Amino acid sequence: MKLFQFTVAQKLWVLVIGLLASMLLLVAGSLAYSNRVNESVFSAVVQAQTAADQAKEWRILTQMSMDRFTAAAMSTEENLVEHQYKLMGSLIASINALREKVLAQVHTDEAKKLMADVNKHRDTLFAANKEVDQARRARDFEHSQKLIEEQLNPGAQKYYAALEAYVQLQDRYRVQALEDGEVSRTKAYWVIAAACGVIMLLGLLTGVLIMRSITRPLMKAVELADAIADADLSVSTDHQRDDELGHLHRSLNAMAARLRSVVGQVRSGVESVSSASGQIATGNQDLSARTEQTAANLEETAASMEELTATVTQSADTARQANQLASTAAQAAEQGGQVVQRVVQSMGQITDSSRRIADIIGVIDSIAFQTNILALNAAVEAARAGEQGRGFAVVASEVRALAKRSADAAKEIKQLITTSVDNVQSGSQQVELAGKSMSEIVASVRRVSDLIGEITASSTEQRDGINQVNQAVTNLDQMTQQNAALVEESSAAALSMQEQAERLAEVVSVFNLGAVAVTAGAPALAPVRMSAPIAAPRMAAAKVAKPSKLQVAGAPKLAPALKKPQPLATMASEDDWEKF
Repeated sequence: MKLFQFTVAQKLWVLVIGLLASMLLLVAGSLAYSNRVNESVFSAVVQAQTAADQAKEWRILTQMSMDRFTAAAMSTEENLVEHQYKLMGSLIASINALREKVLAQVHTDEAKKLMADVNKHRDTLFAANKEVDQARRARDFEHSQKLIEEQLNPGAQKYYAALEAYVQLQDRYRVQALEDGEVSRTKAYWVIAAACGVIMLLGLLTGVLIMRSITRPLMKAVELADAIADADLSVSTDHQRDDELGHLHRSLNAMAARLRSVVGQVRSGVESVSSASGQIATGNQDLSARTEQTAANLEETAASMEELTATVTQSADTARQANQLASTAAQAAEQGGQVVQRVVQSMGQITDSSRRIADIIGVIDSIAFQTNILALNAAVEAARAGEQGRGFAVVASEVRALAKRSADAAKEIKQLITTSVDNVQSGSQQVELAGKSMSEIVASVRRVSDLIGEITASSTEQRDGINQVNQAVTNLDQMTQQNAALVEESSAAALSMQEQAERLAEVVSVFNLGAVAVTAGAPALAPVRMSAPIAAPRMAAAKVAKPSKLQVAGAPKLAPALKKPQPLATMASEDDWEKF
């Protein structure tokens, strides 16, 4: 399949998806390689660090073991020696375990050489330990001290130095692993950069090919369009593409063929202009009929206005009566408001008395509670004998005092209740007065409601009359606008037909369908739109603008319509008058 058989969208999608897929593969590969390098570096670093840590721990445990051995060798107490040897045994077991782990990780020649040196000094140190232990067992402490200073301590230092050398070797391995990892990552970065460059180069080359496959057909299409704009309708292009550009070329060829057909049909449009005078005459007749209809609408409007005047007068009288009744109702409502205000005041007094009653009842409740407590205490005191019976007299005295307070509170409650009853009676009288006032208000409101009903009926009649007036005014306005439009269209159509005849004659004399069709004369018909002095009705401007379309491609279609004089009712529509 060739490249130009793909659509433009498919080409762009192939380019974008290809670049994205390449970048994704590159990123995935780089990430995989980077992970592999990091894992390798991490493994080497961890291995070296572990070996170094184990060697350091080996040295520390050895130092601890040597310290305990030295202390045991210089001690004369067997218990202390036995204790030190026991601790040394656990340390030696830990050292042997670490030694096995370290030996298992020795792989390089340099590490093996250093580990051999460590083992040699270890054997020397063990031999010195054995001699010191024999001297201790022989209780020759001076010889033991001499062996420690001359053989044991120097051997231990060499042993420590050998272990430290092994630790430093593992540190070098760790640093070397980090450096090797950095070098590998740097190489990977360069490889990724090179791959990105290759992908970008391939994308650039593919983009250039796609642009050439798009721009070249576009340039040919532009040349074809320029030729048509220069009135060269004989040009065409042959393109075997299946994409959007091929469709564009085929559309341009079809457009050129269509223009050639239109130019051939323009000649027949000149004959249709002669029938425009018949259309103008028909329009004048329609204008006369519309004027008569307008007069009839005006008569209907006058009658509706008379009915509306009578209805408005009746509504005014009714509204005046309603106003008087509303004033009476307002006065009655004011009296009722005053009565209600007095009722509210009385009820407020009742409320205050009720609050005081509540307070006194609270006091009585408190006294009753205390009396109950004192009575309980009196019962307890009465149960006692002897001199303790005196407390009962005190309790009884308090009970009597509380009883007195309760009696006083009861009297005050009685007075308050009497006052509340009086207030309630006064409030009842006020409420009766308020009820009478409200009855008067209700009667007035009913009368107002009746009058409002009459006003509503009158308003309905007014609405009907106003609707008739509005309808008549609307019809009158429409007729007036149409009449004005017809008059302006008549004058504009006459001038337009004269100019169209001249323009069409010039255009027909210029076109040559046999060779090159000159279409540059068509824009000269545009000034015909300016000849119509129509500004008020919107539809008139649209109708006058139609002749300009006649000169380009609409002449063959317009001619049959202009040759048939339309009936009066049909000419009244806007669609028919747009043919001007």
